[in-house]
Amino acid sequence: MSEQSAKPYLVRAICEWCADNGLTPYLAVRVNPQTRVPAAFVKNGEIVLNVSPTATRKLTIDNQWIHFTARFNGSSQEVAVPIGAVIGIFAKETGYGFSFSAPDDPVAALASASAGTARDAQPARAGEPPRKRPSHLQVVK
Repeated sequence: MSEQSAKPYLVRAICEWCADNGLTPYLAVRVNPQTRVPAAFVKNGEIVLNVSPTATRKLTIDNQWIHFTARFNGSSQEVAVPIGAVIGIFAKETGYGFSFSAPDDPVAALASASAGTARDAQPARAGEPPRKRPSHLQVVK
């Protein structure tokens, strides 16, 4: 029997911990062909999403996918992120969270090589100040 990844459990745990402590959970994602996110907010093949209860509707995090509806520039959009594309989950206010290794996607790798790294990812919420993903996150495989 193969061991199941801890990543979806850790993502759910950090989201719950953020909610319990009045913090904002941000999800860092390496965009791949299966990822459904607003293309206008993708930077260097990655996107950072606010997944707080006030920013999302119908948020579900199962062992394979993260699904929710959110508003981007006033327009409601469906978002679908495969768990394998998640490269981090952290609290916006403190930076505490986890960074995950993700299998290299040739499209994302090419975009990252030509334009920067995950540390340059910006939040997808309009009107928020640009924030860099914290560099002190723990890497989990």
